[in-house]
Amino acid sequence: MLTLDYANCLADRVSNTHGLDPAALSGPLAEQAKDLTQKLEETRGTGWERWRLLADPAGTRNAHAEAVKSIAKKHDGKWENLVVLGIGGSALGNIALQSALNPPTHNIMTVGRNGPRLFVLDNVDPANFAAVMAECPPEKTLFNVVSKSGETAETAAQFMIIRDLLARAVGGKASEHIVAVTDAEKGTMRQICDAAGYDTLPVPDGVGGRFSVLSPVGLFSAAMNGIDIDALLDGANEMETKCRNPELTKNPAAMLATILVELGKGRSKSSGEPKPMHVLMPYCNGLYLLADWFRQLWAESLGKKHAADGSVVFEGFTPIKALGATDQHSQVQLYREGPNDKVFGFLEVEHFMGENNTAFGEQVTIPTGLGVDALHYLEGKTMASLLNAEKRATEYALVDSERPNFTIKFPSVNAHSVGEFIMLWQVATAYAGLMLGIDAYDQPAVETGKKATFGLMGRDGYAEWLDKVNGTLGDTEYTIA
Repeated sequence: MLTLDYANCLADRVSNTHGLDPAALSGPLAEQAKDLTQKLEETRGTGWERWRLLADPAGTRNAHAEAVKSIAKKHDGKWENLVVLGIGGSALGNIALQSALNPPTHNIMTVGRNGPRLFVLDNVDPANFAAVMAECPPEKTLFNVVSKSGETAETAAQFMIIRDLLARAVGGKASEHIVAVTDAEKGTMRQICDAAGYDTLPVPDGVGGRFSVLSPVGLFSAAMNGIDIDALLDGANEMETKCRNPELTKNPAAMLATILVELGKGRSKSSGEPKPMHVLMPYCNGLYLLADWFRQLWAESLGKKHAADGSVVFEGFTPIKALGATDQHSQVQLYREGPNDKVFGFLEVEHFMGENNTAFGEQVTIPTGLGVDALHYLEGKTMASLLNAEKRATEYALVDSERPNFTIKFPSVNAHSVGEFIMLWQVATAYAGLMLGIDAYDQPAVETGKKATFGLMGRDGYAEWLDKVNGTLGDTEYTIA
């Protein structure tokens, strides 16, 4: 089971000015957590909180998992490449699961690779798109398009190109090369799929993109690449159960949200200095892209102009990713001596396992007998022990500078622990939304950019947005050539 160590966020470690009063965690904040846990229990599985049922065997888990396994089995061994078309919540989770649970060399492995090469086209950068397609001949590739409506401009553009390429390359067999994850009943993509006879999986109702990785949105590409989706969902379900405990000190999601909101807002401290920057720093390359997934979840869920009651509040925190030990050499100078406006989250791995749970990672040992006195202290030590020593040293350095930080420790990185991590942050986000008094499930600011894009690209009904954009961003004299 994952563990959360939050001692370095408390006043006795990082001072009254920058840390939380431990008494508050057993007093008013404990009562707040109890009340909010009850509220979340009442809304669990309803409205936009149906994501909480995704890992629950009594919820939607079994139907989704069986559907995913069935289609994955149908395509098992047939393709050299799997290309996922999606953006934001339709892509970041897929990328994070692949990075965490398959080798970094997955796409170049010639022996023992789990499934096809995986490419996730999460942007419309034409150079990137063209380069991937040059490596993925349509006749050897399965395309997994992920879009609930089918009208997201970036994914729609990619899909239009892919459909044309497939029509020219394989003709009437094009439908065999596409698996769509979309709305089960309605929308543009649903109409296309029904007409063309594509295999489909559902984007569940009441599950927003950034909460969808444990649905077919993320599970299909994971299953296609040998990831144990049952273990992933088991871990998520165990964490979700743990995070229903009303006691703050026994509920890691409630504690995580409490720490980050209280420190973020400058509450429960004598100085009231807010720390709205939240850094997530894995000491494990495989977990680095989970920090990308976290950034969308935390930013899009909590960054809101309006409170749930309509008042203007401008809430939210800025999520930042870093990689240990790499960013000790690029960011820690700022983190220790720059503004004390950040809370740091470390991800630590106890056992670095290799393929098939071998201990290869822990057996990477620095040789002895090299005869260099200044480096003798490294001889015979494992690389894993060095990396974790780097983490502990950075943790100490931040405490020494009165910078609050916490550690989430993975016993090892596997599907179960990654499932725990995903659910931990999703539930913490739900708590944080209630603590801030905002709707954690809408994203009105994102819609403006979408509408402006429609206008710029000439979509019917959006001409006014073209005028707005051009009127605001007209030519100026403030350009240096």
